[in-house]
Amino acid sequence: MVSEQIKRNRQSWNVVAHHFHGVDALPRYGPFAQTEEELGLFGEVKDKKVLEIGCGSGHSLHYMREKGASELWGVDLSDEQIKAAKEMLQEAEGKLFCAPMEEEIGLPKEYFDYVYSIYAIGWTMDLSSTFKLIHSYLKKGGVFIFSWDHPVYAHLKSQNGRIYLDNSYLKEEVQIYENFKGENASLFIRNRMFSTYINELIHAGFAIDKVIESDVSKDHDSMDEEESDRYYSLYKARRFPATMMIRAVKK
Repeated sequence: MVSEQIKRNRQSWNVVAHHFHGVDALPRYGPFAQTEEELGLFGEVKDKKVLEIGCGSGHSLHYMREKGASELWGVDLSDEQIKAAKEMLQEAEGKLFCAPMEEEIGLPKEYFDYVYSIYAIGWTMDLSSTFKLIHSYLKKGGVFIFSWDHPVYAHLKSQNGRIYLDNSYLKEEVQIYENFKGENASLFIRNRMFSTYINELIHAGFAIDKVIESDVSKDHDSMDEEESDRYYSLYKARRFPATMMIRAVKK
């Protein structure tokens, strides 16, 4: 079942990839979320080897290149995303792979200083396998940083400005997004509790270094706030964190 869901997701991401070029990429961690400039989760990346899980259109890898990273590696499920990433990086010596994050694809072990994922890790259909693989890619003392929807945020709905819990946070079920982004695309995603992310990191061998339930970025301080029932909105993000960020270290 998982392999079939991954196959379907790849087909669908190839259809909707153009909607996400440059969206939710470093220095941004997510919709309305605090930025790397505000949080400093990476620190010095000059001359570091970095691997991005769910590299999308390559904008975050481009950011890492600008910061002086010595090696740029990326994995993404979508052929269209990898194509866009290659165009973004152009002459850079990036090593890009079109593959599921859940599967062993022969990436070097105990090699990377940083592995990171910006708004992609939650698409994995097997979180345990994904975290264990990421742990194996890192050097001892290497850092894994990721951002994703706050696990409660996915259950919040807004109606006429009133925010409420729409269904059970406790049920970690697979959800299907039909006609995603208005396209002929159906995407599978599994809802997970916050504790699941933390516990799977621990089980994979990580030490949790920092957990952030993001405030709204200072970039939005001057923006007017209007009631909105959209999934992502400044109105909702100022009342409940849309994004979580976790920094973990390989012990």
